[in-house]
Amino acid sequence: MLVLDEKTMLETVSMKDVMEAMERAYRLYENKQYEMPLRTQLQDNENTFLLMPSIAHQSFSLKIVSVFLGNQQHPVTQGIVILMDRQTGCPKALFNGAALTGLRTGAIGGLAVDYLSPADVKNVGLIGTGYQGLYQLLAVCAIRNIDRIYLYNRTSSKYPAFIAALKNRLPSEVEIHIAAQPLDLVQHSDVIITATTSSMPVLPDETNIWNGKLIVGIGSYQPHMREFPDALYKNAICIFVDTLDAIKESGDIRYPMERSWLTELQMIAFSKVVTNKVNHTFQADCPTIFKSTGMALFDLVVAEMMYERAMAKQTGAYVHL
Repeated sequence: MLVLDEKTMLETVSMKDVMEAMERAYRLYENKQYEMPLRTQLQDNENTFLLMPSIAHQSFSLKIVSVFLGNQQHPVTQGIVILMDRQTGCPKALFNGAALTGLRTGAIGGLAVDYLSPADVKNVGLIGTGYQGLYQLLAVCAIRNIDRIYLYNRTSSKYPAFIAALKNRLPSEVEIHIAAQPLDLVQHSDVIITATTSSMPVLPDETNIWNGKLIVGIGSYQPHMREFPDALYKNAICIFVDTLDAIKESGDIRYPMERSWLTELQMIAFSKVVTNKVNHTFQADCPTIFKSTGMALFDLVVAEMMYERAMAKQTGAYVHL
C-alpha cells in the first residue's frame, strides 16, 4: 500500500490538477455514476467523528475525520483517506486526510469562483484563517488575477502564521489586508469566502451590501452551524450547492427553508452548472451564493488522481501490511 504524507501530496499535484479532478467528480455526480451514503456523524460531547465512504470508477474510498474544537497543540480537523481496489478489495493507498481535504475543498471554492463570478474579479475576502481558508485563497488565486486579499478572524493571534503561509505560496504583488470588521471585508471584496465552524452567522446582517457579490460558504456542515446572515437571503434568487445532501446537513440551507424564505426548487446542484445543464449569468442586482458541505465522492476522485500521479512519479512510501 502506498502512503502519501502532506509534503509528498503537495509535491505530486497542483491546485489546478485537483480542480480538474473535481470537475470530473461533478460529472460523475450529475450522471449518478457512483455509490455514496449520507456521511455518518458521531458526537462525543463537543467532538465530532465523520465517516465518509464512496464507490466510483475502479475504487472504493473511506475518509475518517475528527473535529476537536478545543485542540490547541493539534489541528482542529484531522483524518485519513483510504483508497481500495474495487475489483479485489486490496488497499491501494493511505493519504493524509487533512491535506487531501484542504486541497479538494479549496478546489470546490475555486471552481465556484471560476464558474459563478466574472473573470475580472480582483478582490477576495476570507473569514476564518484556518487550514481550510488557506486552500480557499490558493485556489481562487490559481484561477483569478487577484490583487487584494482581505482577512478577518475572531482570534487575531492567528494572523501572522496565516499571512506568512500565504506569502510563501502567492506572488509578492498580491496585497494582504486585515479587516477591522466583517462589514469592511464585505464592502472591499468581490468574492467573500467563509471557512469557519461557527454556529452563529459570521457575516454582517446588513441589507444592500450583497448585490453583485459571490458568497462562498465552506463551513456549516451540520444543522446547528450557520455562517450566512438573514439579510443575505432576502434578495437571493437561488443557492448553488455542491451536493443536494447540503439541504439536510447544513444550517445555512435548512434555516432559510424552514422559514420559507427559499424552497428546495431554489437549491441548484452545482454539477448542473459544470455539465452545462444550467447556464449561469452573473447578475449585479442580486447576490450569487454557493454552499459546500463536501462529499465522499470528491475525496475518492482526488485520491485516485493523486495515487496515479504518485505511482507515475514513483514517490511516496510503499508499505506491506
